[in-house]
Amino acid sequence: MNIFETYQDKIKNLILDINKQGKIEISDNLDSIGVDLPPSQFKAHISTNVAMVLSKINKSNPNDLAKKIEIELLKIDKDIEKIEIVKPGFINITFKNTFWNKFIQNVINQKLEYGTNLIAKKKSFFLEFVSANPTGPLHVGHCRGAVSGDVLANILKFNKHKVHKEYYVNDYGNQIINFTKSVYHRIKEQTDNEPFPKDNEDLYPGDYIIQIAKNIINDNKGLDFKNFEKISDKLTILAVNESIKIIKSNLKNIGIVHDKFQSEREIVNNNEVQKTVDKLIKKKFVYKGKIKAPEGEDKKNWVEREQLLFKSTDFGDDKDRALQKSDNSWTYFAGDVAYHENKLNRKYDTYINILGADHAGYIKRITASVEALSGEKNKLVCKVSQLVKLIKDGKPFKMSKRKGDYITVEDLIDEVGKDATRFIMLNRSSDAEIDFDFDKVKEKSKDNPLYYVQYCYARICSVFRHLGKEIDKDIKVDNYNFNFSSEDIDIYKKISEWPKCIEISSKKLEPHRVPTYLYELSSLFHSYWNMGKDDKSKRFISEDKKISDEKLVLLKSVSNVIKCGMNLVGASTPEKM
Repeated sequence: MNIFETYQDKIKNLILDINKQGKIEISDNLDSIGVDLPPSQFKAHISTNVAMVLSKINKSNPNDLAKKIEIELLKIDKDIEKIEIVKPGFINITFKNTFWNKFIQNVINQKLEYGTNLIAKKKSFFLEFVSANPTGPLHVGHCRGAVSGDVLANILKFNKHKVHKEYYVNDYGNQIINFTKSVYHRIKEQTDNEPFPKDNEDLYPGDYIIQIAKNIINDNKGLDFKNFEKISDKLTILAVNESIKIIKSNLKNIGIVHDKFQSEREIVNNNEVQKTVDKLIKKKFVYKGKIKAPEGEDKKNWVEREQLLFKSTDFGDDKDRALQKSDNSWTYFAGDVAYHENKLNRKYDTYINILGADHAGYIKRITASVEALSGEKNKLVCKVSQLVKLIKDGKPFKMSKRKGDYITVEDLIDEVGKDATRFIMLNRSSDAEIDFDFDKVKEKSKDNPLYYVQYCYARICSVFRHLGKEIDKDIKVDNYNFNFSSEDIDIYKKISEWPKCIEISSKKLEPHRVPTYLYELSSLFHSYWNMGKDDKSKRFISEDKKISDEKLVLLKSVSNVIKCGMNLVGASTPEKM
């Protein structure tokens, strides 16, 4: 039950009825009529802007129009206790206990499904995230986008949308050639005692390359490693496969499993790049022309030459983009365009790319190509994950670099665990940089949002244990006819926001809203719990070791929402802490 949507529909229908009676004028579009929480200084439960939306067409002061709507609303809704009109025309509504009793019964009955939007049209989403080069373990820079993508997928699935999670394997091009050479030199180091050329900056220095080399030697006893040119293609496949094993292990340790790993090499070998370019040529989005030197490039060394260009400027990009290099091989962009055509051919409603901060400048050209190929605007949505700063003892923190010149996801999980990694990575909007403070993550205090949410759930579990009840079992309440306190209703108001949180997270593709909400709900609960230290009536268990149905309902509703939210985040809810 989303009370905001329920009352938005109720108010729209009321306006239509009043219009039929000739008492009010309405516009053709009532979508701008909203129902939200009022600002914190007001004690009302919900607020609507309907009077302000309709004031212009009615040539009426919003306050005067609000009074008309107030009279009609009180006639049709017996759950409203009072209405207050607040300048410049907001209608603030306060409900009776009868409303909250019906509401919380609905929450309890829906269990962990509370918050799911069962009414909205269901869509299919193709979600590509991580897609780091298959040249070694994932590092912290990949971690934030990985968690954001996975939790976003969980939220979309919770709202009953179809979701496909994919990892694009960039196993073609110069970086892969250098990676293969690095593995080859490590193999020669193992088999022929040839020293690894440490002065070659193109090679990958990480110790993990040694293990990849050992695995390939052990699993391919009959393979002749003497001549790199003869073995390079085979070795590339073997090396990439070993790297993918590491990446999948990293992802599994952080709780992420993709539906598919799509190979770039496969797309190139299937001639999909040429077919995609041909399609763009046919649509007249490709031409032969010259482009000027990029910003920052030494113009003296830049040679303007005729090349195959995509008309990216037709779709708002600042310049057209090259599809072929000087040797007539395809650019990285051309391969990426072909991959997005491959995606489009799989017929999803919306395509989402979660990109790292270093790919922000790439968004315009790739969205342009998708629009050109599909003929639809906003078919591809790109979300950027900004940088993560690791902090320890108040200073930038650098862990062991034994796996290469970066901090791995594996190191991060070893240091703080999966739950903290996932929860804290979502602690701010992905378009803002985030500080990952190891000291705060390990604190047992309000400053550690993960601990604060988990402790909320553990406290509720402790009550159930004392009562000999199991937290996961349904509760039985014969009669929902409670006289809730203002503190109870403050918690229920927050619980009423959960479907709205899910809906906004889903529509705006902003998974960080879920842990933020969980922290706010937990804060309210902890404040309620602490009141019991001074006021015995606020304690959940009475002196005779019993609990009222009223308090049992409150505990169960909070625990259900916390459990549901943490499931979406992919973090645990321990029953003891």
